[in-house]
Amino acid sequence: MAFLRSISKTDPASLIAGDGVHLRTPQMSDFAEWAELREVSRDFLTPWEPTWPTDDLTKPSFRRRLRRYQRESREGNAYPFFIFRDEDRALVGGCTLSNVHRGVQQDCTLGYWAGAPFAGQGYVTRAVRAIIPFVFEELKLHRIMASCLLENERSRAVLRRCGFREEGHSRGLLRINGVWRDHVQFAILRDDPRL
Repeated sequence: MAFLRSISKTDPASLIAGDGVHLRTPQMSDFAEWAELREVSRDFLTPWEPTWPTDDLTKPSFRRRLRRYQRESREGNAYPFFIFRDEDRALVGGCTLSNVHRGVQQDCTLGYWAGAPFAGQGYVTRAVRAIIPFVFEELKLHRIMASCLLENERSRAVLRRCGFREEGHSRGLLRINGVWRDHVQFAILRDDPRL
């Protein structure tokens, strides 16, 4: 697959177009905009994410992140994207497909985030809607899973609007902001209706 052969150059296969947004593989040239968005969004994102390393917003850390993304993409285990608004190409958030399983499982896990200035404006919903066909048609997977904290009504709404169905409750699933937290599990299958 030509997708993500090089994470440092824009390849047409590394772009996913959506409604007013596009998803693109992260590049080193994104560092300044990404670091600024994450910094201004720190208080907004902290309750919903794993604890950030102390050097998380540094250029060397970002470079290591890109190397990890490249390795995981090359191995077919994960596909990271940044979400950009079409009108001005502003970075608004990120979307990652991880834990890609082949064989009898044929699934992946979807994660996403929006910077505080862009939250609640529909960008993540549009990005998730755009990435679903990529998963089912390009990666040929059968199922996409996603989970969110019980109290994260905004994330639940995104998943429901995109056709995901709630499947259950997982105790102590992820360590969020330093604490093991329960999550609600969602999934969408290849044959489910697309909203």
